[in-house]
Amino acid sequence: MITPAVETAARTAPLPAYVYDLDHLDGHVAAIAATMRAGPGRVEIHYAAKANPDEGVLATVARHVDGVEVASGGELAHVRRVLGPDVPVAFGGPGKTDEELAAAVRHADRVHVESRHELRRLAAAARAAGVTAQVLLRVNVPGGPGGVLRMGGGPSPFGMDPGEIDACVAELPPEIALVGVHAHLASGLDAADCAAQGRAVLDWAGGFAARHAVALAEVVIGGGMNVDYTRPDEGFDWAAYRAALRLPDRGPTVRIEPGRAITAYSGWYVIDVLDLKRSAGEWFAICRGGTHHLRTPVAKGHDQPFTVLPTGAGPGHAGPVTVVGQLCTPKDVLARRVPVDRIAVGDRVVFALAGAYAWNISHHDFLMHPPPTLLRVGGGADQV
Repeated sequence: MITPAVETAARTAPLPAYVYDLDHLDGHVAAIAATMRAGPGRVEIHYAAKANPDEGVLATVARHVDGVEVASGGELAHVRRVLGPDVPVAFGGPGKTDEELAAAVRHADRVHVESRHELRRLAAAARAAGVTAQVLLRVNVPGGPGGVLRMGGGPSPFGMDPGEIDACVAELPPEIALVGVHAHLASGLDAADCAAQGRAVLDWAGGFAARHAVALAEVVIGGGMNVDYTRPDEGFDWAAYRAALRLPDRGPTVRIEPGRAITAYSGWYVIDVLDLKRSAGEWFAICRGGTHHLRTPVAKGHDQPFTVLPTGAGPGHAGPVTVVGQLCTPKDVLARRVPVDRIAVGDRVVFALAGAYAWNISHHDFLMHPPPTLLRVGGGADQV
């Protein structure tokens, strides 16, 4: 669960700390890319920067993917600053401001349009810039598999109902070039359900293209690949997913936009035990850090998997322990009643699967504790 480079860093790093293993990430993304590029059909990968926009992570992932998906003007500027002007970027997400649309037509290669109103505003931005915007219309395809997070398949702020998509095509402004359709219906799906979601989008896109006599160059079928926090050593089955898509040899380019399943496995969060005590028959390890650094277990309602690195010399506890942080709230819990061989004050606790939706989604300023140290190991990386 912990790579040798991460364990070395975890034993000596100033705490709390995030440790990203860029060599581990490099190998992981390379394997995913190789699997997805095996035929039939053409599948491209756009990394969802929202999962982890760290500069070292972005640079490592960019070596293997076909582009990056951003969902704000801030992400767009950050990705361009880190990766330069040549990496293909798609701009998606609801609630784009006029300033973001203006930036998108200048600095993004594709824009995922969420509504007819947004399409008209994008056309105005493109007209003002004297360019043609390359657009994918985001559709909310009815039905589909469940998933942990639902973005479509029913009433949703994301995308458009099929009838609205038809209306967009009927009034397509001259400043807009329609290159494809986009959908992302759910997240937290296993390989079979994720592929079923993709096939549903592709089937809808085929009917849409035939109905309007348009040739779609691209169809984005979203991400949603599950990361199982109860089985940290088991990853998403990319080979099964690729096979289950059942793509023909010819057809539009199919694009996926994974985030969590790309970077989660290559990040760790390290804290140390400040106090160990018993309350009403249960043991608690109170640690430096907490959910203001790693909000993932609270956001997803799970126990974050961890390993104890014995460094403390005091009395220890063997058996179930609840690991908590320093915040003045009972929600500051990272893992509940997890059996351990031994834990003691001074031990270091290393949480796995902390490379996605972790530090970047956490409420950093609550109680004004200092931020964690960031360490990048491997890939010629240095401490930040």
